[in-house]
Amino acid sequence: MENTAQDLKNRLVDAAMIHVAFDGWSDETLRAACQDCDIDPDMARLYLPRGGLDLAVWAHKMGDDALIAAIGDADLSDLKFRDKITWAVRKRIEIAQDKEAVRRATSLFALPQNATIGTGLIWGTCDVIWSALGDTSTDYNWYTKRATLSAVYGSTVLYWLGDTSPEDQDTWDYLDRRIADVMQFEKFKAQVRDNKTLSRLMSGPNWILEKIQAPRTQSVNRPGIWARSKDT
Repeated sequence: MENTAQDLKNRLVDAAMIHVAFDGWSDETLRAACQDCDIDPDMARLYLPRGGLDLAVWAHKMGDDALIAAIGDADLSDLKFRDKITWAVRKRIEIAQDKEAVRRATSLFALPQNATIGTGLIWGTCDVIWSALGDTSTDYNWYTKRATLSAVYGSTVLYWLGDTSPEDQDTWDYLDRRIADVMQFEKFKAQVRDNKTLSRLMSGPNWILEKIQAPRTQSVNRPGIWARSKDT
């Protein structure tokens, strides 16, 4: 049943692309895609209950799945880790291809009632990137890595949407600068850890942060909860 649902949603997204430029990620687009695919609209609603919104969400997740496959097929062994991150962000944007479809989705997820969904999708993409590239962090760094990359990814997508340079070269230059900023921040964090005075000043905050664990290490499905010590 799950494979059938996934195949149905994939087909609808593919069929919807030619309609999105005119009607956005809307219920009208979903109905048109159903007609093109000869799929009963009531059946489609079983798997996409929020209509066009769920269609846009699924389109984004299809892009994430394609990125996972691309990272698995690529030989990135000779790249520095920062270059692997840059490569993955660029590849995810290139997978999207259709700027108008992304622009329409961005507008949809910017609506107040959909903002949480849009933020979650960006976070999910960045989680895909970190996880596929072998991130093993289980503490607060799990969150800071994804939060920082979410800011980079989100701003780069917005830059790309307005980019008219040949082959989007201005976007890739912008991405390089943003990744360089992140690396400077990581370098600063390492300097703080290595500095005895600063590390003592940070001992209190660090003690608190050490109590935070990545969601996959928790026994309940609530990310960012406090980790209990064995004696409490």
